[in-house]
Amino acid sequence: MKTALFDTWTDKYDAWFETPTGRFVRQYESALLLEFLNPLPDDSILDVGCGTGIFTQDVLSCGAKVTGIDLSVPMLERALIRAGNASYSGLCADMNALPFPDNCFDKVYSMTAIEFADDAGRVLAECNRVTRRGGWIVVTTLNSLSPLAEQRTKKAQNGHDLFQQICFRSPDDMRLLVPEKSRCKTAIHFQKNDPVSRIPELERIGRENNLETGAFLAVQWNKA
Repeated sequence: MKTALFDTWTDKYDAWFETPTGRFVRQYESALLLEFLNPLPDDSILDVGCGTGIFTQDVLSCGAKVTGIDLSVPMLERALIRAGNASYSGLCADMNALPFPDNCFDKVYSMTAIEFADDAGRVLAECNRVTRRGGWIVVTTLNSLSPLAEQRTKKAQNGHDLFQQICFRSPDDMRLLVPEKSRCKTAIHFQKNDPVSRIPELERIGRENNLETGAFLAVQWNKA
C-alpha cells in the first residue's frame, strides 16, 4: 500500500533536504510556492499531502493558519513536531475525499503529492471544492519534461519502490487538468550531480528564460 510506503520514507525524505543540493532544492521550491500562494497573516490555508511539514513551515512563517492532511501517520507526526507552537493542526486524511465542507479555506496548496494519486482530476476537484470563492489553489508536481524524470523512470524500471508509484506530468498535462485561466512555472533547472557551486547560476538561467523543463512544476488558479 502507498501509505506503508510513505511511512518508510519519513527519515529519507527529510535527510535529502539536508544535503547541499537538497538545501537548494528546498529554497527554490519554497520560493515558487510562496510566490504563487502569497500566504498572508491569518489566512486559513489547507496543505494537501503535507508530508513531514518541511514546506508547511515556510507557509506558517508568513503568519498563516495551516491545516495539514496526509495519509502517513509517521510523516504527519513529524509535521506536528516541526510546527511547534505555530498555528497548525494536522489530521490523517485522504486527498481524494477531503473531510472539510465547501468553501472553508482561503487558500489550498499541495506539494508534490498529486503524482501519487490514482485520479488526479478528483484530487484537484476536491482542492477547488474546499477553497472559498476568490481564493487561490496551488498544486505542484514532478515535471515529465525534466531530465530528472527520465532518470527516475529508469530507476522505477529497475525496481525503485517509490518511483514506481509516480505519474509524471508535463506543463501541458497540468494545464488540461486545471481551469483555463491559470499560471504555470517550473523550478529546479539543475541536475542532482551538478557541482553545488554552479546551482545558483543554472537556476538563474532557467528562471530568466522561463524554461518549462525544470524538475519542479507549479500551477496556480483562482476559484471563480
